[in-house]
Amino acid sequence: MTVQEQLAADIKAAMRERDKHRLGVLRMAQSELKQQRIDSGELDDATALAAIEKMVKKRRDAETQYRDAGRDELADTEAAEADILKSYLPAQLDASELDAEIDRAIGECDAKSMRDMGSVMAFLKPRVQGRADMSNVSSRVKARLAD
Repeated sequence: MTVQEQLAADIKAAMRERDKHRLGVLRMAQSELKQQRIDSGELDDATALAAIEKMVKKRRDAETQYRDAGRDELADTEAAEADILKSYLPAQLDASELDAEIDRAIGECDAKSMRDMGSVMAFLKPRVQGRADMSNVSSRVKARLAD
């Protein structure tokens, strides 16, 4: 089942359960995916997952800003929305799996210094996108190449 089909099925379930908050989040996600399809012509699962990942990141950033401003009720809402959206992403890599992927990428690209970071990230991105925070991946690669 594609991400879009799963989203449509979950929207129907939320409507049946009268879960207004979840329904609103899912409809917003569906709207974003439809806009992606209009913009790019066709929407495959990889593009849909990237869009959902971007939505989750926006919610996490907003949550942080609300917490810093002392608006915990709004931060809790953003966190709940991020959790709903996050359920559509593949399982996240743990630290050891991510380190193994980075080691493999550095070996494949024969990376020796920070100059090779672009090629390492280009190798890693399709393999870990959606399963790891790319800023975390980037910082880990920097730490490895700086040694």
